[in-house]
Amino acid sequence: MELPYRRSLGPVVGGFLAGLSEQRILASRTPTGRVLCPPLEYDPDSGEAVAADLVEVGPAGTVEQWAVVAEPLRHHPLDHPFAWAMIRLDGADTTMVHVVDATELEAGTRVVPRWKDERVGHLTDIACFEVAS
Repeated sequence: MELPYRRSLGPVVGGFLAGLSEQRILASRTPTGRVLCPPLEYDPDSGEAVAADLVEVGPAGTVEQWAVVAEPLRHHPLDHPFAWAMIRLDGADTTMVHVVDATELEAGTRVVPRWKDERVGHLTDIACFEVAS
């Protein structure tokens, strides 16, 4: 299933995507100090706007939950078995979903991003995460 749509980018999401093109992962800070990554424009708890300045998190993180894809389909990001994982980047209070190029994971596994050589300011600028050595 595809849900193609276009969205205008404000300073928060636009800043996050610009950071990815520079191999930096940025997050927003809520009025109560929670760090949201990926960033949101508004605090999901209070509805208040987040701070205008983004903070850098990661780039390493910890796997909290995951699901292994044993037989990838043609539209999947990797052509061999991998996992979708909920990753809490260092310094963030929330998790983000991304691909991990591994199938043997457990809660607490440390991962680092594998960046694409050519980045365009999109979440896929992180090709995947891989288990930290």
